[in-house]
Amino acid sequence: MRILLTGASGYIGKRLLVNLLEAGHEVIACVREPRRFHVPKQFEDQVEIFKVDFSHKVDLSIAPLEFDIAYYLIHSLTTGIGNLTEKEATMAQIFVNYLDKSTAKQVVYLTGIVNASEELSAHLSSRLKVEEVLGSGKVPLTALRAGIIIGSGSASFELIRDLVEKLPVMIAPKWLKTRCQPIGIRNVLQFLIGVLGKEKYFNQHYDIGCKDVLTYKEMLLQYAEVRNLKRWIFTVPVMTPRLSSYWLFFITSTSYSLAVNLVNSMKVDVICKPNNLAEDFGIELFDYKESVAMAFSIIENNKIVSSWKDSFSSSLPVGSLEEFTVLPEHGVFTDCRERLIDESDRERIVKNIWSIGGETGWYYANWLWKIRGYLDKLAGGIGLRRGRTHPTQLERGDAVDFWRVLEADQSKGHLLLFAEMKLPGEAWLEFQIKKDKNQYKVTQRAVFLPHGISGRLYWYSVVPFHYFIFQGMLDNLVKAVRED
Repeated sequence: MRILLTGASGYIGKRLLVNLLEAGHEVIACVREPRRFHVPKQFEDQVEIFKVDFSHKVDLSIAPLEFDIAYYLIHSLTTGIGNLTEKEATMAQIFVNYLDKSTAKQVVYLTGIVNASEELSAHLSSRLKVEEVLGSGKVPLTALRAGIIIGSGSASFELIRDLVEKLPVMIAPKWLKTRCQPIGIRNVLQFLIGVLGKEKYFNQHYDIGCKDVLTYKEMLLQYAEVRNLKRWIFTVPVMTPRLSSYWLFFITSTSYSLAVNLVNSMKVDVICKPNNLAEDFGIELFDYKESVAMAFSIIENNKIVSSWKDSFSSSLPVGSLEEFTVLPEHGVFTDCRERLIDESDRERIVKNIWSIGGETGWYYANWLWKIRGYLDKLAGGIGLRRGRTHPTQLERGDAVDFWRVLEADQSKGHLLLFAEMKLPGEAWLEFQIKKDKNQYKVTQRAVFLPHGISGRLYWYSVVPFHYFIFQGMLDNLVKAVRED
């Protein structure tokens, strides 16, 4: 079949894409940033890339219109706090208008479980509204409603992981007593593919989840059991939703908007209504502990396919990053340092550069980087907690602590990062390795474009730190190779 896949570069979309291609389907991948979208080489002839932003009207003169099934995997959980329903409903309507002009016979939508509509959070209300909009079109809708998805890179799973791994003792909000029916990512993908093209499931909605119904406190403690950790959790009634959101924001890698939406959603029980979907498809449902264990086997083997942290929705709202790939030359401050290296060291230095950030750190004065990350968190920024998805591999669009990868070409030895921390300006950090006569030269360049006087004052205030940090970072990048 020919399938239109929205959210193809997102957490679910990346994983579903591989499953669809392995099953022999042709896929039209809808993405906003084609340069950061990568298709496995063995499947390149099965994928067509369609650059589109469904927050704007689709140009039907260039849009593909001939396909059998469409997946709607667009959501705004991490992009903002207010007007969620209006934003998502508008995008869904634009998508419906486009779909109605196509040859599609079914649209499949992954959404959230709805138990009590009068108590829904803004996020779940918006999800329900989107379902109504999608169901109003000419193309039959199949909606799959899920609670917390347990899998490596899932925002909810990473939140649980952050809390349990970092805090032996937790003084937690009372919403930890709320019940939830989670589901493993592998089961989610099985359901998404199971309903594909089957008329029996047209114009229907189904709750999907594992057999376990757990409180959030039980989920944290059972995660600790899988990880062989001793943890103690005490709930208190005095923590307001705002305080709870700040608590999650400072302790975990979540953005503040994501923390707010998660907290508001966690105040309501999320439990599946019974159905026979799993039996129909012969799906063996993994329990919560099994899903956690499988997620960690993926993490420990560095095989994470996708992570919410690499989504642009985890960034500050800077729009498309395409405009930042060309560094400005005028009105900027620059710190540029160079080192000559032997040709035999080139490959290993590239590996060091590609391992920067995350668990590896920044090769010099990591404590200062941590302080900078903490100050960024206090200012409402991303901080360092986002880390990186893979310890040694980088692709365009990946997150590296409070940076975003704009260019990553190992063959050319070129890595370009854009700062997503709170700054009175725009900042880049670039690494390049080029041949210089009979030797190779490593160039490390920091570029800052100030916004007004505050930006200039900021640069002058950090220049003394830059001298030691950037000098030490380049020295250790080269030194680490020679000491291997």
